[in-house]
Amino acid sequence: MKSIWSCNMMSSSAIFSPAMKNPSCQRIIRPPTFGDAFDVRLRRHITFAKRVDKPFSLMYSDKYKGPNSVCESTPSKLSTYRILEPGMILLEKYVSIKDQIDIIYECEKWAKSGFFNHCDHQNGAKCKVMNMCFGRNWDPDTGYKERYRSDGSAPPPIPYELVSLVKAAVQDAQAILNELPSMHPDICSVNYYPANGFLHLHQDHDESSDSLRRGLPVVSISIGEFATFLYGDSRIKKKLKRIFLYSGDVLIFGGKSRLIYHGVKQISQYRSPVPLVTEFGLRNDRLSLTFRQF
Repeated sequence: MKSIWSCNMMSSSAIFSPAMKNPSCQRIIRPPTFGDAFDVRLRRHITFAKRVDKPFSLMYSDKYKGPNSVCESTPSKLSTYRILEPGMILLEKYVSIKDQIDIIYECEKWAKSGFFNHCDHQNGAKCKVMNMCFGRNWDPDTGYKERYRSDGSAPPPIPYELVSLVKAAVQDAQAILNELPSMHPDICSVNYYPANGFLHLHQDHDESSDSLRRGLPVVSISIGEFATFLYGDSRIKKKLKRIFLYSGDVLIFGGKSRLIYHGVKQISQYRSPVPLVTEFGLRNDRLSLTFRQF
């Protein structure tokens, strides 16, 4: 099936296929159960109790407009970029409003079916960030060791439109950063951050030794409210750098920056693009999709 994404240099414009808009057109695959990407220090000292969450919605109301809203006509704009470190780049407002709505619509389908999960601490404390994944199962304790969740189900495949968008973003970044390797995403971790959500400093180092050795990049797409993102070569607080990730931004880090420490300090509200709220009813929260190659 031919992809109907159209990705131009430093811009994107796409729409999901009818089969993807209608869940009944797809074979339902139960997603994996796993939690947030917690600080690697916590992984050594805390045991997590997993639980499946009840269905919820990313929207304020069930009466939201789907991808056929007026936002389809929103033109893509040329993106600006910032080189942060060797092999690390921020493509600002790379994903068009229409594409963001398509992505939200896809994630909403899984959220309303109860596919987002999170991990609770053994002491009963609940984690703020909710999570699901496409492509491969992942667990904060065992990484990718368990391919299937406890009920024997496998995670759904990554929508091919997202694969195309991510590969296009990497190619555009390579036009600026010659040292950035190519990648074909086979893992997508989707995090839903409420207003009080955060993510501890950690490294993404559960992928294969070959992927890490080659420095295959991590690609993260931000949608909704903006996040205060911290990163650095170590966990030393005074040496960490800070940037803001806004809706439509694409952050890429690979090569020499592949194992950089990073985390989300806080989420700021009421800064989502107006069409996401008025046309689609998105809550004042944040959605991030992080892609890797195992």
